[in-house]
Amino acid sequence: MTVVTAIRRYPVKSMGGESLDRVDLDARGLVGDRAWAVRDGDSRLASGKNTKRMVRRDGVFAFSAATRAEGVVVSGPGGRHGLAGDPAVDAWLADALAAEVALAPETDVPHFDDGAVSLVGTATLDWCARELGADADARRLRANLVVATTEPFEEERWEGEVRIGTAVLQPAGRIERCRTIDLAQDGVTDATRWLQPLGKSRDLRVAIYLDVVTPGAIAVGDLVTAG
Repeated sequence: MTVVTAIRRYPVKSMGGESLDRVDLDARGLVGDRAWAVRDGDSRLASGKNTKRMVRRDGVFAFSAATRAEGVVVSGPGGRHGLAGDPAVDAWLADALAAEVALAPETDVPHFDDGAVSLVGTATLDWCARELGADADARRLRANLVVATTEPFEEERWEGEVRIGTAVLQPAGRIERCRTIDLAQDGVTDATRWLQPLGKSRDLRVAIYLDVVTPGAIAVGDLVTAG
């Protein structure tokens, strides 16, 4: 039986995230996921890689974010913390990243990559750890959902609607990984060597994206029904 074993949301893109027992989904994805990003004057988003939309700023991985009643709380080295949207937090990030950056909500530059929700199976993670010799922690993939599976990569073969809790989703493709999966981040304190062997054996792809067909709620322990 395939069930949800973990839910993780990332209130600020590229920062460490938060573990949840339950989450609501709207048409965009997990409510509050990647709602903010660290953005520079050229509208590029802080990330672990350089693309047209993103710029490599590895210092962002030293920070984490969590959703609280008062807003999104950003925490960083030394136990310091503050609210997203506070100019003092922007100054702190600019100093830490040695760049003119500020936290910004999603506007004209999308914070998601190629799908709304990312998901990986436990059997896939186990295979990567066993066959590739990597520390295949789901947090390195920044996956939103981890589900219990029996066959490696079975989630890649799902077709049609995927029902989880009261939400209905649609597979939107396998995820191509970048150097970020090798880095210490999101509570994983050591680097690993995952990307290179993944490229040789699995064309750099692990986990899948899903788009939201019908908004709803998902909780740990919910049954996953896939076509």
